[in-house]
Amino acid sequence: MFDRLQSLEDRYNRLNELLSDPDVISDSKKLREFSKEQSDLEETVLAYREYKDVSEQLKDSKAMLEEKLDDEMYSMVKEEIDELSTSREDLEARLKILLLPKDPNDDKNVIVEIRGAAGGDEAQLFAGDLYKMYSRFAEAQGWRSEVIESTSTELGGFKEIIFMVNGTGAYSKLKYENGAHRVQRVPSTESGGRIHTSTATVAVLPEAEEVEVNIHEKDIRVDTFTSSGPGGQSVNTTMSAVRLTHIPTNTVVSCQDEKSQIKNKEKAMKVLRARVYDKIHSEVQAEYDQNRKLAVGTGDRSERIRTYNFPQSRVTDHRIGLTLQKLDQILQGKLDEIIEQLIMEEQSELMKQAEE
Repeated sequence: MFDRLQSLEDRYNRLNELLSDPDVISDSKKLREFSKEQSDLEETVLAYREYKDVSEQLKDSKAMLEEKLDDEMYSMVKEEIDELSTSREDLEARLKILLLPKDPNDDKNVIVEIRGAAGGDEAQLFAGDLYKMYSRFAEAQGWRSEVIESTSTELGGFKEIIFMVNGTGAYSKLKYENGAHRVQRVPSTESGGRIHTSTATVAVLPEAEEVEVNIHEKDIRVDTFTSSGPGGQSVNTTMSAVRLTHIPTNTVVSCQDEKSQIKNKEKAMKVLRARVYDKIHSEVQAEYDQNRKLAVGTGDRSERIRTYNFPQSRVTDHRIGLTLQKLDQILQGKLDEIIEQLIMEEQSELMKQAEE
C-alpha cells in the first residue's frame, strides 16, 4: 500500500512541475488533463503526507521514552504517543478508502429521470414528490438543477420528468438513487381512508461528453412538433418541441421545455448522449455486477430500493436495512444520512474484495 502511495506522491510532484512548464501552459488540452489528474490525486497525497508526518512525530516521541524523564514528563510523552497512535490508525484507515477503485463518473453532472409507475395518479404525484426532494437536496449541496423535459398531470404530479443536476460530485451521491421507490400512504383521492402502495422509478445517468460517446449526425432523426401541456392540449403554436431518435440504438428523446427549438435540441442532445453512453456501458456493468456483486447496487433499475411509509413517518432503504423515522426531513431533501450510509457500505464491500 505504501509503495503505491509513494508513487502517487511522486506523480503529484511531477504534475506540479508539468503545470509550470510553458509548453504545457500553452497547450489547453494537456493543461486540462494534468490539472484534472493533479486534482484527483490531491486528497490522497495530502493524507499520505499527514500520515508520514504523524509517523515521524510518533517515532520521535517513542525515542524520548528511552531517555531519563521525570514522572510528569513521562506521562506527557506517553499521552502524546497514545494520541499520535490513534491519529495514525485513523489516517491509515482513511488512506485505504482513498485507494479504493473510483467510479470514473463520480465527478460528473447527472441527468435524472423520474417516472410514475404502478399506482396511476398516486404514482405520478409521488414522482412529483421525489423531484422536489432531489431538487432540495441539490440546492443544499450548492448544485444547480434544470428541467429538460416533463409531462405533468392535472393533479400536479408527473408522468415523467427529466432534469439535469450540475455540480462537482453529483453522480457520486445521486447514483445510489437508481431503482424503484415505493410509497405507502392514503391518497388525497381516497375517500375511505385506505392506505395505497404505489411506485415511481428513478434513473440517474452521468452526463456524457462528446468525446466519450460518438454520435454521428447521420444516425439521428430529428422531428419537430408543437409543445403540449397536461391532457395533451397545445400550449405553443410554433414547432419548438424537438424529438431526437438515435437510429442504431433506437433511443428516443423529446424536449419541449424551452420556447426555442435550438435550445430544446441542445437539451435533448445531452439526454440522448447520456442514454446512449448508459446503454453501451450497462452491458459492461452487468457483467461486473455478476462477477462481483456489491451490497449496494447502482445498476438494476427494476430493483425496489426504498419505501416511504407516511402513516408511520418511516423511510426504509432495503439494500442496507436502514430505517429512519424522518420521512418529513427526507422529503425536504435531507438525504445525507442515507447516502453516507450507502457510501460506507459500498466502501466496506470494496475493501473486503480488495483483501480477498
